[in-house]
Order: sequence, then structure tokens, then C-alpha cells
Amino acid sequence: MSQEIPGTAGPSAAGGKGVLRVVQLYPRDMNIYGDWGNALVLQQRIRWHGYTPELLEYNVGDPFPDDVDIIVGGGGQDSGQLVIQDDLQARADSLKELAEAGTPMLVICGLYQLFGRFFKTRTGSVIEGIGILNVETHGTDERLIGNVKVTTSEFGEVLGYENHSGQTTLGDGVRPLGTVAKGTGNNSSDGHEGARYRNIVASYLHGSLLPKNPAIADFLIRTAAERKFGAFEPGLPDDRYAELARDHAARRPR
Repeated sequence: MSQEIPGTAGPSAAGGKGVLRVVQLYPRDMNIYGDWGNALVLQQRIRWHGYTPELLEYNVGDPFPDDVDIIVGGGGQDSGQLVIQDDLQARADSLKELAEAGTPMLVICGLYQLFGRFFKTRTGSVIEGIGILNVETHGTDERLIGNVKVTTSEFGEVLGYENHSGQTTLGDGVRPLGTVAKGTGNNSSDGHEGARYRNIVASYLHGSLLPKNPAIADFLIRTAAERKFGAFEPGLPDDRYAELARDHAARRPR
């Protein structure tokens, strides 16, 4: 069932500006290379901005939480995608409604692929996606792995780590998150990384992504607050460790 993570609400986490509810999709099966850290960053930065975080996890077979403000999902191996496939299809309409209504979402690697039209594995089997993103992914024998630096117009320089053999191409209505300055990104040909559609940020970058890229975390939080409360009142986040992590990541070789 849907599970609240201990310590995410109550007086110690309370912020006077209101509650923001974050749902982590399938952390049991889609939580590779530290992707769960994205939800933890959102939890802490929501506190720093003066709101109350409520962090929930959703796994296969759970009732889907009500009043969702932010959705975040991670990556997994092909086996993990097969485990969640049927359940994700059963939740497709609800997730599409949330996406079209502007709910901010962050989907990484495997869930990035399954938010698209399909993932065709290198052996020819097809894992159907839920079609929120007009993208398609084809498995290959080429593994794209290493540190990545992406130039974006929204979030400045985005830093992370990729490790995937699926190669994704974007269709009409979806724009790339940014242009790769180091690394490969979506595929080995077009120089783009990630995808943007409405308030969805999709990316192949693990590591996890948000600790080194607080601008993306704050976009998700700001968008959620504006949708729920009509305005966003920023706090004073402590970005010292994020800046150190970014400096270290930027200097790492491919």
C-alpha cells in the first residue's frame, strides 16, 4: 500500500506555508544509482522553503495517493520495468490527467522511457509505455556510460551520470532538456539530453540528479506551490554542499 516515510511530517518538519505532497513512484523496483535521493532532496528543500513536506512511496498494487503535488520516479533495469509495467498501465489515465493539469514531475531513466510510447529491447520485445511523453526508446548493444554536463536554458548547467543502453528520440511536442557538452545523453546521434513537456522534467541522469542540481528541485517545488497556493514564497536553502558537489562533478572526466 501507499506508505508515508517516517519523519516526513509533524512538528519537526512543519512549515507554516502549507503542505506539499511528494509521491515517489515504484521505489522498490525503480531506484537505481541513488535515484531515491531525488525525493529526499525535495523533502529537505521543501522544509528550507518554509513548507511542510509529506513524502509518500507508491509501489505495485498500492492505492494511489490523493492530492499529489509532485511526482518523482527513478530508473531500473529491464526486469524492474517488466515488474511495474502492468501496474503503470493501470495508473496511466490518472498520471496523464495529472501531467496535463500541470503537476510537476521528475522521471529518470527507466521511468523516463516508460512515460514515453514504448521501449523496444535489443532482443526485440516491446515494453509499452503510457504515452505521456511523445518519445520512443530502442535498446542497443552500445552502453552510454559516464559523467555528463548539459547546457540548458532553464536550469543553467545540469550535471549528472548516465548509464543506459536504451536510446531515446523525441517526437513532436517534446523539447530536449538541454544540449550535451560532455557525455552522450538521449542517444548517440543528436546531442540532446532529457525531455521537457508541460511541467515534466525527464532525464537519463542519475547520481542522484537533484543534489547537484537544486535549480531543478526548486522548479518542481515552486511550480507545486504556485499551483496549490497561488504563489511561491521562497525560503533560504543551504546550497553549500550542492555547490561543492557541482564543483567536484564538473571537474570529473567523462
